[in-house]
Amino acid sequence: MRVLFLSAVIVLIDQVSKFFIKGIAVPFLDINIKGLNPGVNYPVIGETLKLSLIENPGLGFGLNPGYEYKFELTAITILLSAGLLAFLYFSRKDNLPKRIATAFLLGGAIGNLIDRVFYGVIYEYAPLFYGNVVDFLNIRVTRLFLFGDIMGNYVFNVADIAVTIGLIIYIFSFRSAHQGEIEPLAAENQE
Repeated sequence: MRVLFLSAVIVLIDQVSKFFIKGIAVPFLDINIKGLNPGVNYPVIGETLKLSLIENPGLGFGLNPGYEYKFELTAITILLSAGLLAFLYFSRKDNLPKRIATAFLLGGAIGNLIDRVFYGVIYEYAPLFYGNVVDFLNIRVTRLFLFGDIMGNYVFNVADIAVTIGLIIYIFSFRSAHQGEIEPLAAENQE
């Protein structure tokens, strides 16, 4: 279960980056980080990569089921995280890429779960389990004008990157694990 260390590192990097972006004050430790102003873009690489403080009340890609479902969304995230942890335990003898992929998914899920569970209370805007996820990496992939909107800007965080990496590793490890099975089927279909 050494891959849990990878999950812990992801959670740590995710939370530290969010505290620097959102800002935090811990008077008894003499910590006072101002953070970014909401709605202001700070260019890192021209217009391609900017830092922007966005508080996401819903899911990725702007999906927002509404405030009345926030508790359920948080509860589902807790269950999924517990499921990933159990999966890691029971697959501890499986191949390493599968376990690393699961560790990335678990770290990303827990990183965003911490926001949903605690940030509302820490930043005094919502009760426990009703917080928003802090997104801040604003990348412009392309600029398309559809129906008067500008598409192609994506704002995400370290936890989201970890989930994406985990899914990519799963896809490639599944493909390589089943490559020997897929090739004969493809050859049969050509005959």
